[in-house]
Amino acid sequence: MTTATVSSKSQITLPAAACRQVGIKPHDRVLVEVREGAIVIVSAPDLMAFKGVLGKALPPGIEAERRAGFLAQRHKKSR
Repeated sequence: MTTATVSSKSQITLPAAACRQVGIKPHDRVLVEVREGAIVIVSAPDLMAFKGVLGKALPPGIEAERRAGFLAQRHKKSR
């Protein structure tokens, strides 16, 4: 176990050995949460890894047309 000092701005420097053990690299984002009175720091998921999961984005014009069509259909059903 290693100690770290909390600065006047509530900042700490994570020990390099601990970061290596869990795979945290410079510029990675981390999640900080409190569990049962302890502060837990874990690697945040890389949101860019999800790129393309939902499919290809549509051009703005086509997206607007589809949205208008959907809203028109919904309006007809509500009458």
